[in-house]
Amino acid sequence: MHAIVRDWRDAELSEADRALCAYAEKLTLHQHEVGPSDLDVLRSFSFDDTAIHDATQIIGYFNYITRVADGLGVEPEDFIRLWGEDEATPG
Repeated sequence: MHAIVRDWRDAELSEADRALCAYAEKLTLHQHEVGPSDLDVLRSFSFDDTAIHDATQIIGYFNYITRVADGLGVEPEDFIRLWGEDEATPG
């Protein structure tokens, strides 16, 4: 799971999961470029419209809440370890 956080391209993922990660990245970084062909790619990996809708909602929510937190200057809780840190790492 940590490999996905570091760089999903280097993680051992199925082709369907790679397609979903590529969609999430495009929706996050280049949302104005997302179009019907991107949804067709997901459908080609057997994602139905409900799954695509749910994934889009989750991706959008995380993008939204991150921007809200950044915009308000919210600092991460210091008692929560960052994803990928091992248990020996303080924080």
